[in-house]
Parts: sequence; structure tokens; C-alpha cells
Amino acid sequence: MAVGYLKSAARALLNIVIPPRCGGCSVRIAAQPGLCADCFSGLRHISAPLCGRCGQPFADGFGVCGAGCRMQGTLLTMGRSALVYDEASKALILPFKRAGRTDLAPMLALLLLQAGREVLQGADVLIPVPLHPLRLLRRRYNQSQLLAAALAKLSGHRVMPWALKRRRYTPQQSGSHTARRRNVRGAFSVRRDVRGLNVVLIDDVLTSGATLEACAAALINAGAARVSFLTVARTRAAVEADDLASESFAA
Repeated sequence: MAVGYLKSAARALLNIVIPPRCGGCSVRIAAQPGLCADCFSGLRHISAPLCGRCGQPFADGFGVCGAGCRMQGTLLTMGRSALVYDEASKALILPFKRAGRTDLAPMLALLLLQAGREVLQGADVLIPVPLHPLRLLRRRYNQSQLLAAALAKLSGHRVMPWALKRRRYTPQQSGSHTARRRNVRGAFSVRRDVRGLNVVLIDDVLTSGATLEACAAALINAGAARVSFLTVARTRAAVEADDLASESFAA
């Protein structure tokens, strides 16, 4: 009880010395991590109705899954994303990813926790999607690794930050899903024992799913029992009908 009181007192003192700020617009808020009411209401949260497997929302022009779910018969078991990737969510994700705003990790991880409760049930370990060492050297940190660490603190799950290695440098993902799959095919290897584990991959944005697919292939080949994913956001390109018609979500 004394420890809890001391923690509360220390948190209150810290809020006086360093007032909590909104992760989006930096106005003062009641507690950290968090967003002000305006920034929070501007985000498009993904919620039911959605596909129980891939997490694709059924409303607002996203289409439906049904028998045509992109994860049907694939290496990925389940996936969820917290937000639609639009101007409002970009204002949080891009500074976190490219501008050193690592302080946003706890708040984004909280969104992952809220959106991913189904995915996290029965999970053994969280594994972040890795960066190639050259890209990591330039960026100085892996945003997915920070997300996984922050989510592990919130959920109590174990995290394996170096379980996956990006062994081949690949250009930034662009083009059709077929081109994206070709770009990352065989680009990942497993460096930790994942045999029999139920793995949740952690990444910032889902576009086509090609990177998650390649990571899942490496993990399953290394003996993982199941691979699911959580991302902060997903783009409209992740659910475009022409991708559905031409390629499955995974090999």
C-alpha cells in the first residue's frame, strides 16, 4: 500500500514538473499517455462489424470478407488494427516512426491493447517486425520494437525483440501486392527458438500485408504454432478489391 501511495505521489509530482501533453497537438491533458478530446475524436477507430479473422471493417466503403477473406488458408491466423490510416492517424504515426517521437509509444500501445484483445488471448510472445540494420542505423530505433515493448508492459506478455532478422535490404514497399510480396520474399530469418509458440507480430501500419506474410512464413518454418498480427493502423490499400481478386493475403 505504501509503495502504491509513493508511486501515485511521484506521478503527481512529475505531472506538475512536466505537465502531460496530448500526443497529437501537445495541449495540456489530465494524464499521460493520452490524447485531447479533439484529437481522439478525429481518429477513425476500427470496431465491429469487422471480419473475425483479418479484422477488415465491413462498413464505410471497406467491403466485406465472407468466404473471400484474404487470410483464408494462409499462414496468418488472425489480425487486428486499431485505426484507419488517414490524415488524423498519420499525425501520430509518422512523427513516432520518422521524427523521433518515441514518447508516443505508450499511447499507441494502448490503442493496440484495446483493439487486439482477441488476438492477445492465448498469445505466448510478441515479436516486432524488424528493420534492416542499415535502416535501423539511420533511424536509430525500430518503431515496431518500441510498440511491442510498450504493449508487453500493458498486457503482461513476453516480448522477443530480436527474434526476427531482416537479412536482406529491401526498398520501401510500393506498387501492387504482387510486387510487394516479391520485394520481401525470403527477407526474414528467425534467430530465437519459437517452436510451439503462439506469436503476435507487431507493426505500425498494414498496407498490403506482404511484410507480415513474409515474417509469418519465416516463423512457421521455424516451428511457431500460430502467427497473428496487431498494427496501429491499416490503409485502404489493405482492403482493395483488385488485390482480393488477384492475390491472396499470403502464400
